[in-house]
Amino acid sequence: MRRESSTVVALVGDVSENLLTGVGRSGNVSVARSAAETADGSASSGSGQPSSVPSTATAPGGWEPGARAMRDAARRRSMYVIVPDDPLAAVAVAWSRMWDLSAAPAGAADFEHAAATTLAAWRARQFELPDYYLVVSPPHLQTSGADFYLGPLRSARPRRVGVAGSADAPGQASLVLDGLRALKHGPWWPPLDELVAAARDFYAGGLAETQAGSDR
Repeated sequence: MRRESSTVVALVGDVSENLLTGVGRSGNVSVARSAAETADGSASSGSGQPSSVPSTATAPGGWEPGARAMRDAARRRSMYVIVPDDPLAAVAVAWSRMWDLSAAPAGAADFEHAAATTLAAWRARQFELPDYYLVVSPPHLQTSGADFYLGPLRSARPRRVGVAGSADAPGQASLVLDGLRALKHGPWWPPLDELVAAARDFYAGGLAETQAGSDR
């Protein structure tokens, strides 16, 4: 379990540079990035404009960018630290693809590979999970399909996964800041291997709330 003074929140989904810039303007929020993205110092304060943002909507570079961002987050002293690079990004993308009929049976194999690689890094203490996840959903006119964060992850710990509106909503940065203030205390994450096992058995067509028990 993390014990830093800041609350670290992974911002996932349809996350743009403009959104990160807007959120980073808040005095009690900073944005932590992977070492590759902060090499020129452009994003180290949460107000720069690096060239791109890894998104869970596209194939990520494994667990490493998220692990680097989490190490950067551990050095921050702001009330909230936003991390747009998630150590579980590869698992999340592979899980969603597993429910794409056009990807079967490769989708299931890709998920197992991403899960095994990420679990090995977690067991080697290369990263810990953030305190919370905030999901920025795609524009209302687009369909997002199966979502790892709003599905199995939220089912495991409903209070540790929130929604910060959709990418086409006006005042998106304000919605994210409202989402930070609305976060509620709850039990810490179960071990990552348990989360992965639960994801294997989670039916993507169901709502997380209907498949979750009590918020343990």
